[in-house]
Amino acid sequence: MKKLVCITITFLVVIVSINAQNKAKVHYVELIEGQDIASNPIKTQEANSEGQGISIRIYPDITFQTITGIGGAFNEIGGEALMSLSEAQQNEIMKNLFDANGANFTVCRTAIGASDFGIDAYSYSEVPNDFEMKKFSIERERNSVIPYIKMAYKYNPEMELFASPWSPPGWMKASGLMDRGEEFPEKNVLKDDPKIYKAYAKYFSKYVDAYAKEGITVNKIVIQNEQDISTKYPSCHMPPKQMGEFVINYLRPQFQKDNVPAEIWAGSFRTAKRLDGLEFVSNKTWREAVDGIGVQYMSSRQVENMKTVFPDIKLLHTEGNCYGGKNSVDQAFSRFNEVASFINHGVPNFCYWNMILNEDSSSGWGWKQNSLITIDRQEKTVTYNPDYAAMALFGRFMKPGMKRVASASWYGDTMTLKDDNTIYLFIKNESDKVKTFDIWLKDDHAQVVDIPANTISVVEVNYNK
Repeated sequence: MKKLVCITITFLVVIVSINAQNKAKVHYVELIEGQDIASNPIKTQEANSEGQGISIRIYPDITFQTITGIGGAFNEIGGEALMSLSEAQQNEIMKNLFDANGANFTVCRTAIGASDFGIDAYSYSEVPNDFEMKKFSIERERNSVIPYIKMAYKYNPEMELFASPWSPPGWMKASGLMDRGEEFPEKNVLKDDPKIYKAYAKYFSKYVDAYAKEGITVNKIVIQNEQDISTKYPSCHMPPKQMGEFVINYLRPQFQKDNVPAEIWAGSFRTAKRLDGLEFVSNKTWREAVDGIGVQYMSSRQVENMKTVFPDIKLLHTEGNCYGGKNSVDQAFSRFNEVASFINHGVPNFCYWNMILNEDSSSGWGWKQNSLITIDRQEKTVTYNPDYAAMALFGRFMKPGMKRVASASWYGDTMTLKDDNTIYLFIKNESDKVKTFDIWLKDDHAQVVDIPANTISVVEVNYNK
């Protein structure tokens, strides 16, 4: 049997109580190089903290956005890999991802038709000029994507789902193709034709309704994935003006006519070479036509700029860094900085990309990406990757309803959240030595905490208001 070996990392959750006489509980995952990551990586032990360390001062009364949760993306390649396993294996994986005692994923994504991690290009409307969507069908997704999503509800019935297309049906575009946009960038656009706009609005409406009939609630539609690029995989360039006018004149009226309950969100916007997201929110008419803005691969400076232009903006993180399939410890550590950047700049959620991939980890268009879990379809083996440990930690302790609170330290990236009676300080120690931290709740000394080497941690401090 082929053995997949994973470089390992230690993740700790340090539990501290002000009234516990400096005693702390340590919840941790300790993983040694060459040893597989456990499917349930958190262990618990009692610990004492002594000494003097780096000061971190937390201000529980200064609060920011409400957290909506952590999640990942359902895709066709991952669903096909999941379906290759026994029912027992499938349930174990989904429980580890979605159960409250597992990774506790709460805000997740799926593609409308093919993403780059679909097996190949497909849509729900393959008959050209079917303007009334009479041939609309989600039949293909009953093989993997739909059962994949429905299994998540089994372990988290409250999971929220947002969906976005990588491309409209090919016949709606000037190129006539869903993919190969890099070959015909000037034609990788939705046709500027009222008949096409009306048909595309019906396409979205039909999608939400068809999924509802399968028992799947699509809570949000994000109009176009990465609307600023033309790629060899499915994509579509949709400028802010076209997006705004499509919502105002076609999509919103269609949803109102059909009583579609899903929210309509602009994006998803990046900041690779353009500032389309900033341009969109700067236009009062466009931004008032949507329920919020989807962002991914966006610099924190531009998130701040968008919030400055439109202080009441609602944001949704739509995709995490894909990397290149290495699934390394260094990349898992970098995930901390990525999550912290979005959360600390006012985004209420973080959505990982591929939750599951097969043994090849490649897209339908031939490149590798990271995943939380790798399934070998032939050997029927399951490997949990370093990113899984990081995201399981975030998901377990970044629960919907928590508030981000202010904190100060010279140490670097941290995140601080609270619920009714508890502070959660997220911190990492990427060095090979233990680091000691003095935790203060404003002017009250709360705890001295040792953060072990090579860890990402959550310090949980109980406090009285």
